[in-house]
Amino acid sequence: MSDSQTGPKHVAIIMDGNGRWAQMKGKPRLFGHHAGAKRVKEIVRACPDVGVKYLTIFAFSTENWKRTQTEVSGLMSLFRRYITGEMKDLVAEGVRVRFIGDRPRLDAKLIKLMDGLEEATSKNDKVHLTIALNYGGRDEVARAVKEMARDAAAGKLDAETVDETTLAGYLDTRVLPDPDLVIRTSGEARISNFLLWQSAYSEYEFIDTLWPDFTKDVFADCIARYGVRDRRFGGVKI
Repeated sequence: MSDSQTGPKHVAIIMDGNGRWAQMKGKPRLFGHHAGAKRVKEIVRACPDVGVKYLTIFAFSTENWKRTQTEVSGLMSLFRRYITGEMKDLVAEGVRVRFIGDRPRLDAKLIKLMDGLEEATSKNDKVHLTIALNYGGRDEVARAVKEMARDAAAGKLDAETVDETTLAGYLDTRVLPDPDLVIRTSGEARISNFLLWQSAYSEYEFIDTLWPDFTKDVFADCIARYGVRDRRFGGVKI
């Protein structure tokens, strides 16, 4: 947890509004997703300037499979293209990439690219970029509990010793600090099943800006507003 007088070290973003942004311009929704992918690159590069070490972005939820086949296929193609096209720059710029979410439902080619990007950037430490792909907070907790049950049945885990720390160690994010700040773009004020466990004490920013319009200056403004918040984590100041 970050001190209230400093900026957030870990920022998580629900990147919402790509489709609406495109439709406002008379373009198909995938046009907005492509614009949003370009925005990710700008925000990752801006992280060191505002003191952000960890950036987690919500790219595709477990609920997004409900969208049209055209949009889902287009998004999967975009993810493959992003990994292939950005790998060289991510390695060169010191960005370590991790993916969280339930991988088995994704196609084999995409999973191979994800594994390759994680391996290629595994030595980097300038910015830690985590991409939530086929991710849902409830699904993550359910998978963690299932794994804990398996370990308990195998005698690897004593059920009587299970506490919050134990469960956190089974989550996709077990090697990451909890997010200090969660930002949602596009004017929607809900968390949409994103990092439910990890964001228990996170600060939230719900802003009207659509994701393709989320510039590094807008990002910096969010960071600045976080700096004046009084974070007590359930306690009181005497």
